[in-house]
Amino acid sequence: MNSLYEAIIKMMQGFSKAILRFPLTVFCLICATILTCYMISLHKSPDLTIQKLMFAFLFGSFLGVTAQFACERFWHLAITRLVVYALSVLLILGYYLIISPVPAIDYGVRTRTSVAIFSLFCVFIWLPSFQGKFDFNSVALIHFKSAFTSILYAGVLASGLAAIIGAINILLFKVNSDWYGYMMAIVWILFATIYYLSLLPHFDSESETDHAYAGEASHYPRFLEILVSYIAVSLVAAYTLVLFAYFIKIGFTMKWPSGQLGPMILAYSAAGLVIYVLASRLKNRLAVLYQLIFPKVLIPVVIMQLISVYIRLNAYGVTESRYYVALFGIFSIVVGIVLSFRPVVKNSIIALFGAGFAILSVIPPVDAFTVSRVSQINRLENMLQAASVLVDGKISPKIDADITLRLETTSILNYLERRSYLKAVAWLPEDFEINKSMKRTFGYEPAYEHMSGTIDNFFADLNMQKPLNIDGYDVMLQAGAYRGMDLKENTDYDFEVRGFQYRLMLERLSPQEVRVSVHNLSGTELVSTGLYDFAASLTGVSKRPKEALGAEELTLDAEGNGCKLRIIFQNINITYGTGADAGADYNMFILIATPSLAKN
Repeated sequence: MNSLYEAIIKMMQGFSKAILRFPLTVFCLICATILTCYMISLHKSPDLTIQKLMFAFLFGSFLGVTAQFACERFWHLAITRLVVYALSVLLILGYYLIISPVPAIDYGVRTRTSVAIFSLFCVFIWLPSFQGKFDFNSVALIHFKSAFTSILYAGVLASGLAAIIGAINILLFKVNSDWYGYMMAIVWILFATIYYLSLLPHFDSESETDHAYAGEASHYPRFLEILVSYIAVSLVAAYTLVLFAYFIKIGFTMKWPSGQLGPMILAYSAAGLVIYVLASRLKNRLAVLYQLIFPKVLIPVVIMQLISVYIRLNAYGVTESRYYVALFGIFSIVVGIVLSFRPVVKNSIIALFGAGFAILSVIPPVDAFTVSRVSQINRLENMLQAASVLVDGKISPKIDADITLRLETTSILNYLERRSYLKAVAWLPEDFEINKSMKRTFGYEPAYEHMSGTIDNFFADLNMQKPLNIDGYDVMLQAGAYRGMDLKENTDYDFEVRGFQYRLMLERLSPQEVRVSVHNLSGTELVSTGLYDFAASLTGVSKRPKEALGAEELTLDAEGNGCKLRIIFQNINITYGTGADAGADYNMFILIATPSLAKN
């Protein structure tokens, strides 16, 4: 019992020291936790301002750690700690002001923030090793052990608290399900991070107590040595053999991969470098061999990756993801070359290069976004000029454009639209929208190539923000017909108008076709129509998805024997092809005017 009490007291003391040591980070974590709990309570997407504040506090939490390690490493910063923290607060405020005008937390904001956080992480794990008492490998080991311990404790705590909340909910009284989210936010954002920080020693402290704790924290556990030396190293070696076997296969077949190789080698390089750093403190045979061989093996592996990436870039141009895959490949080659000629104690170069390459990727004009935008716009222009669609900076619509041009044009324009780059295309109309303006501007509809090749999809839905005109009809009802219905299965609706009985019938004739008909009391058919021909007429050349359409575009009329039938589709979902899921689904409003009213 005393040992448990002492452990709790020791943990609380560590928390107190971490709060005093990293005040800016703890403040940002508390704010982020409060905002997370607030967002959970909303049960809907939070306001844009809340999202931006979350990103600012996330950035600030990493910046606070970096600022503190800088103060501890450099004595002239330590004596002006308040100034350093004031500058850090200004940087956080500046970050928020930079993202405040953006209309949404889009791909660009997320990527730039991730790059900034990654760079700060690289810097704060490097700082203690810069001309300090600790080598980079020991610092990295301490961070790894601290993170692992923190995650383990947080996982156990979260599981236990979830079980307690569940028991209270079942045995005592109902608990709002939001409390699970609140608990997870507090445990994983606040507790786990502060506990991780509390385990980090004062690397540059002159105190004997701090020295002793730092030495204990840098001790290499036996279980981790076994995990790294005999499991992780062996797995990397086996994976390397698979990659080289694949390269030999490429040499015989002369068939290069179609995009999957880049991410696989990226993951291999990242994992291999982490294991290399962790193995650099070990002296057993496997670890030493890994230290000698891996940097040299990494170079040809990444060269093959870059060749694969070059083929993709040459065929499809640069996008942000391809940019970062290529950049990481260059980083891996540089690191592999440097590590092949430097002692393992100099591994801090990995963190420095990582931060440098990351920062480079967001600095115009060589940043990922500028390079990708220019590449895709140039690719689009070259394709359109070759097809005589773009002549002297002006678009000449081409109705008979081939399917390849349509597919590529649609793909690039969709990319530019998602990234908000359309305004940068000088020859496009200012109000250009793909779903509305494509045919008018280029002479052809958008086209989409689907994974299965022979299967295509179409979807259209009704704009429900506008009222429906039901004047001149006796009855309106809502109905649906789905491809899962049995063929020849009828769905009947009986209704009465001015004392006369009628029956509406929906009959599934095939996975695509549904027949809608109105019958009188004697069973005589008054009016009928099929749905598929009308639905297919909406798809156009490309069978593209449509935006919400007006009622006039989704209205099918039929008339017979003095009876009027109007079908206004709520949505139409068609899957083309011969597969098991081929067919059509319909949701619709059905309006009926019986003979006496139809004649008026």
